[in-house]
Amino acid sequence: MTDKKYLYPLKFDTIFKEKIWGGTKIKDILGKDFAPLSNCGETWEISGVPGNLSKVSEGVLKGQTLPELIDTYGGDLVGKRVYERYGNEFPLLIKFIDAAQDLSIQVHPDDKLAKERHNSLGKTEMWYIFQADEGAKLITGFNKDTSKEEYLEHLNSGRLTDLLNIEEAVAGDTFYLPAGRVHTIGKGLLLAEIQQTSDVTYRIYDFDRTDDQGNKRELHTEQALDALDYHHYTNYKTRVSKGLNEAIPLVKSEYFQTNLLEFTTGIIREHYDKDSFIIYTCTEGEAEIQTLGQTTKISMGNAVLVPQKFPEVHIRTKSGFKILETFVP
Repeated sequence: MTDKKYLYPLKFDTIFKEKIWGGTKIKDILGKDFAPLSNCGETWEISGVPGNLSKVSEGVLKGQTLPELIDTYGGDLVGKRVYERYGNEFPLLIKFIDAAQDLSIQVHPDDKLAKERHNSLGKTEMWYIFQADEGAKLITGFNKDTSKEEYLEHLNSGRLTDLLNIEEAVAGDTFYLPAGRVHTIGKGLLLAEIQQTSDVTYRIYDFDRTDDQGNKRELHTEQALDALDYHHYTNYKTRVSKGLNEAIPLVKSEYFQTNLLEFTTGIIREHYDKDSFIIYTCTEGEAEIQTLGQTTKISMGNAVLVPQKFPEVHIRTKSGFKILETFVP
């Protein structure tokens, strides 16, 4: 077993995903070279999804995967309660998404349905918009209470969007999407996505797109019926009172909590009351993350995993930053 003294704030190799709707902002704005792919719709920054396991990019643990790290360090890495709940499965997935075209209209199952059908966690997620083209929009939820029958009628007659809630999106907006909420990311948006560790998506409508071979992507009409939440909700967009040089709560759920740190100077974050790792995802500026003499740089487009054994985190900066701070409650 590796000596626990070797734990430190961890960065991982980026996993690049070419998508039918992907663009070039991952390179143009985030500075990440996704060659030889022709586009990049998603980067997976911290992933424990089988087949897409993140590997440490720096330090003495370079090359080790997340499950290997958890197997070695257990609660010192993820927190005792998190380890008891999830074992060697890392519970969160951190992505950046560039939508050059609209994504498919889709829904994700909750834990119960995902476990029954796919032996997987469900997928509750959040989006933080950090670049938006003028007029960019997205879909989240229904615009009125509906029923399975009314939904199917609109879907089959090509009028599904008449039932859907369309939101304008600008930089700094946050959207929380519990499992079961119909949604899509609209073209022109670059965002950070924080979600449960799951890759289960039910595609409802894909705008009749075809791939290079002229094939349409598979739809999951029947699977989506029992996954959808047909209720209408108010305030689909998260309302926050933004403040400079303070931690602003964005999302508080049973799966993860996320704060926005927008600071012009260095800060000390104390997490003695948390039994969880902390993930810092940078959406603007740059900083240094320090824990007990260990220093890791973070800048826009990077994510850093701070092990639970470091409950005090010093974040130093010369230029200021916007960072999403995420942990398991």
